[in-house]
Amino acid sequence: MALTRLEDLVPLLESDHRTQRVHAVPDDGEDRPDAAERIRARGEVLLSMQQARQDTHGLVLAASSRGLEAVRGPALLVAHGGALGQYRPWRTAADGDLVTGLHPGQLVRDGRVRPDRIALAHERELDVLARFCPEAVPHAVVAGDIAFDRLVATTEHRERHRRALGVTDDREVLLVTSTWSPRSGFGRNPELFREIVEAAPPDRFRVVASLHPQIWSHHGRGQVLGWLSDALDAGLAVLAPHTDWRGAVAAADHVLADYTSVGTFAAGLGTPVLRIPHEPQPMLAGSPAAVLAEHAPLWDVTRPLLPQLDAAAGAQDRGLGARIAGLLTSRPGQAGTILRKEMYELLGLSEPARAVPLSPAPLPAVVSRMCG
Repeated sequence: MALTRLEDLVPLLESDHRTQRVHAVPDDGEDRPDAAERIRARGEVLLSMQQARQDTHGLVLAASSRGLEAVRGPALLVAHGGALGQYRPWRTAADGDLVTGLHPGQLVRDGRVRPDRIALAHERELDVLARFCPEAVPHAVVAGDIAFDRLVATTEHRERHRRALGVTDDREVLLVTSTWSPRSGFGRNPELFREIVEAAPPDRFRVVASLHPQIWSHHGRGQVLGWLSDALDAGLAVLAPHTDWRGAVAAADHVLADYTSVGTFAAGLGTPVLRIPHEPQPMLAGSPAAVLAEHAPLWDVTRPLLPQLDAAAGAQDRGLGARIAGLLTSRPGQAGTILRKEMYELLGLSEPARAVPLSPAPLPAVVSRMCG
């Protein structure tokens, strides 16, 4: 996820001949082998962390605080999934509060705030930052959400993305997405995808699975497709590992999601979202994920699917999507402009006169057990 978010930033400066980009992946990164393979496959320069430490860089772009203290140079930190102000579910603060990406443990190294700029998606995150790490407030800039902006741009090419998913008729795309960990929808229920495919009439729906990158990284492509073999036999389409999820979301008519941020982005786009049951998950009150969990219906495998999809559409009709969109970003459509300005200020270079690009997501790719 971190690499995908950094790829959103590359178009903002990639054509500038005054810059040269290189990549480094933290030695303790959970998806390090996959990230390194993707970087090399694109023909990019990949440094070891030892090499990255040797120089002072003109700008350090980071979508995680992991390893950031080891690299010298002005740094811009962006969120790699949901906004930085959302929860970090595997940690709690000493006082019992949820730990977010805006906690001192994420931002402060050796007594100082490490990122020179902290890109926030929404004004309300300033309040979260002031609560958890007030010394970092001067480093914050409310930039909006470039991932959401690109998702909105992708909807203009919806039909192309539908065709990439194998839909050339009037069938509806039903996207099923799960994050990783034993608490997730797929972790809790290994039969999740098969049950949904069997519940969705094939003459009406094309069911597509989008799995969190860590599922592929931790278990391997062959094993994951093996676990999904019954669902694949029943007609499930699976997005290729590390495929940009936004193409599938833009193509979707309905989304089933657990607490993954993909579900909140889909809801903010106006797509009906039916929640997938998962283990208890702490959520920061008022965050997009918490609002979705409160107001979107919960899928019940023992009941017919179609009325439940209608109920999810009803929640959208009552304004849920507009409310979530307003929580995802307070600078809609402006993230690229704001982030490019901050990046060039940190570089100490004049900003290019060319318009800020806002490209749609690439077309989604689908895999199968046999041909990959």
